[in-house]
Amino acid sequence: MAKLTDLVDYCDKRTRRAEFKDAPGAFNGLQVANRGRVRKIGAAVDAGVVPFQRAVEAGVDFLIVHHGMYWDMPRPLTGPVYDRVATLINGDCALYSNHLPLDSHPEIGNNALLARQLGLRATRGFLPNEGGDIGRIATSKLTRSAIRARLEEHYHRIVAIEYGSEKPSAIAFCSGSGNSAVPQLRAVGVDTLVTGELREEWFNRAQEEKLNLYLCGHYATEVHAVCALAAELAKKFNLPWEFIGTENPL
Repeated sequence: MAKLTDLVDYCDKRTRRAEFKDAPGAFNGLQVANRGRVRKIGAAVDAGVVPFQRAVEAGVDFLIVHHGMYWDMPRPLTGPVYDRVATLINGDCALYSNHLPLDSHPEIGNNALLARQLGLRATRGFLPNEGGDIGRIATSKLTRSAIRARLEEHYHRIVAIEYGSEKPSAIAFCSGSGNSAVPQLRAVGVDTLVTGELREEWFNRAQEEKLNLYLCGHYATEVHAVCALAAELAKKFNLPWEFIGTENPL
């Protein structure tokens, strides 16, 4: 058993939460408290009734999510919004959310871990943000076919748009939505991006600017950091942890 305040403090410091400016409504940090004690840690990508129910059923009382509850607040606590909050409170399950800080972290962030899946080490950033660069870039000697093959080892569905170098010297990584990353690629000397999802219009941009774009799924590219933080936290406080999946195909 551990104190809720100790776990929250560790997560805040490890992710440098206070230093990041995030999207409006993201509200990184503790979103819902529990009675103050933690016996089991959980990790999930999204806040929602189903992941909350599954977490409570699994005995989780401290759930780390990448996408928290407050994106479109204020909203009345009725309907599904009430169900979310009630599930957490009735299950004595605290909710901790961490968005951009967990995308950008150089060790346990989504983008650093995406690079590691390809056997690469991200050594520089791009997509500047208050608090640090969100995206990561790794040097590479992989061919496009090798990139595809390694991604297919980890993801169920890959969309490969290949108009760039056959053997790119560097690969950029931007988990989740990569729409803000595509316009920045050429400026940082990169023609290859691994991301989660893109708008339809970027296909033409890839043809025109000779880019390689690999789409692996928004949800699928953002499971990594919450799991890494949960595992690290569990080891630190000698607690069990579990990933709470929701089979999200998007």
